[in-house]
Amino acid sequence: MATVLCQNPQISINVHSSVRIAGAAGVVYVDPFEIENAPADAALVLVTHSHYDHLDPESIRAVAAAGTWFAAPAESVDALVAAGAPAERVVSVSPGESHEIAGFAVEVVAAYNLNKNFHPRDNQWVGYVVESDGRRVYVCGDTDNTPEARGVVCDIVCVPVGGTYTTTAEEAADLVAAMNPAPLLAIPEHYGSVAGDKAAGVRFGKELAARVGRAVEVALPY
Repeated sequence: MATVLCQNPQISINVHSSVRIAGAAGVVYVDPFEIENAPADAALVLVTHSHYDHLDPESIRAVAAAGTWFAAPAESVDALVAAGAPAERVVSVSPGESHEIAGFAVEVVAAYNLNKNFHPRDNQWVGYVVESDGRRVYVCGDTDNTPEARGVVCDIVCVPVGGTYTTTAEEAADLVAAMNPAPLLAIPEHYGSVAGDKAAGVRFGKELAARVGRAVEVALPY
């Protein structure tokens, strides 16, 4: 079982950028990936985009329960339904929107590349801010250090640090340091598996500490 990185809500990362948020209102999965022996306990599954390491049909089926709700950008909806999500419980989302889904307040944030072409802005791919246990958790999705990401107000940020397809550890530190107010907790993700070596999380923590004049806790998934 993945290490719990935060309490209230409990946040864990299975692998890569597969985030689980468990609070009093239920369990939210963002981009479940390579999940085995899941308890089928999802109240809500959020998909950021359709790349295989973010929209994994087997993992989606593993975490889903009878009443699970789902959300995804428009171009991912058909694939999500093909993975087994009931069409009547799939919400199509776009950057800048706010929704209440399965009892959770969800804000949708643009996620895209600035200097590479893996995640074009025109695709309308996303990250999410989810409110759980009174805290705003921002899962960035596959993004660079964009104005939209810097403008998010959150208590906890799950930020990609693996480079190649997203921000590097250094760029992610720049992003989190620019957020005002700064999050209380930063969790590096999107490394150690598909992209980025397992030292990227440590580098991120060191780079963030060098950039901020106030305490931002860093919790490493591995």
